[in-house]
Amino acid sequence: MAQVSMTVNGKAASGEVEGRTLLSSFLRDELMLTGTHVGCDTSQCGACVVHVDGQAVKSCTMLAVEAEGAEVATIEGQANADGSLNVIQQAFQDHHGLQCGFCTPGMVMSAAALLKDNPKPSETEVREYLEGNICRCTGYHNIVKAIMAASGQDVSAIAAE
Repeated sequence: MAQVSMTVNGKAASGEVEGRTLLSSFLRDELMLTGTHVGCDTSQCGACVVHVDGQAVKSCTMLAVEAEGAEVATIEGQANADGSLNVIQQAFQDHHGLQCGFCTPGMVMSAAALLKDNPKPSETEVREYLEGNICRCTGYHNIVKAIMAASGQDVSAIAAE
């Protein structure tokens, strides 16, 4: 067993884990932050995306001990300080960028990473960035539209697929 300490959503967090414990499992099982979803355990679906030291990471591919001392952000930490939805979350709601909701936390976290690095991405850039995130319900059109809207761009010209 190993002791692990990190900052999660701005708060100190620690626990004892086996060396093989995945970051996704630590977040979900030890910290009860169940918004980070695990859909595949093979890094294919992107439902488990979190930010580690500002970088988007599929938490099912990272050991909890690798996050020792890191700043970790999960979907639970994305809302505004007053509890209202942040601009990306609101855009997903406004533009129907979710259906069953399983992929949504990973999509929102991926969108946040994209918009941090590229504040005004093209539609093509959004679609390429999301290649590591799978949604089985929406067909991606409204997810792309939501991300474009969150970037402040006019989405009326985005063609339906």
